[in-house]
Amino acid sequence: MIKISPSILSCDYSKMGEEFKKMKHCGADWLHIDVMDGHFVPNITLGAPIVKCMRKHSDLVFDVHLMISNPLKYIPDFIRAGADVICFHVESDSPVEETIELIRSSGKIAALAVKPGTPVEKVFPYLDRLGMVLIMTVEPGFGGQSFMADMMPKITALRRECERRGLDMDIQVDGGISPETVETAAKAGANVLVAGSAIFGSDDPKETITLLRSKAAKYF
Repeated sequence: MIKISPSILSCDYSKMGEEFKKMKHCGADWLHIDVMDGHFVPNITLGAPIVKCMRKHSDLVFDVHLMISNPLKYIPDFIRAGADVICFHVESDSPVEETIELIRSSGKIAALAVKPGTPVEKVFPYLDRLGMVLIMTVEPGFGGQSFMADMMPKITALRRECERRGLDMDIQVDGGISPETVETAAKAGANVLVAGSAIFGSDDPKETITLLRSKAAKYF
């Protein structure tokens, strides 16, 4: 049930192929790919053409997090590029139901994300059609930020709602996840763990991934 998704925002972009192979060797389950447009969040990263190039270098699940204003417009591009999980923000300008259905109709996993200031209840109307919900534990836009422990009640409320409905939902947490914070997130109910600098900045990424998984697994 525990999935470790290293955030490539913290990788060495000059040798991504090597970095991806290393992540698989170290035991990563997914690769978390942050897409930012400089409008929805105050940063710009990469687009679908880069994801398409990445796909040639890894068979891990591509967990694509769209931090963009109009995800509906670009969903087809990321599907063709090789995304497996496509997560967009409930706060975006696209119609949520239409965007979810486009992802699902393409055979991909649809996911919704919420910023720290957004009530988690905003995603409740769509849970039956989602494979995952992402709770941000930092303000989206930049890596290396500190973990916001006050987001844990949102994770707990979401897990309880999923259990009430009988949904086997993945709950992802992204922002400040490290061996020091992972148990807090897992105890609250998160089972998909995104970590960037904690993994790519580690002297022993394999040991770090193993530690993250073992600490989280105690709660599942």
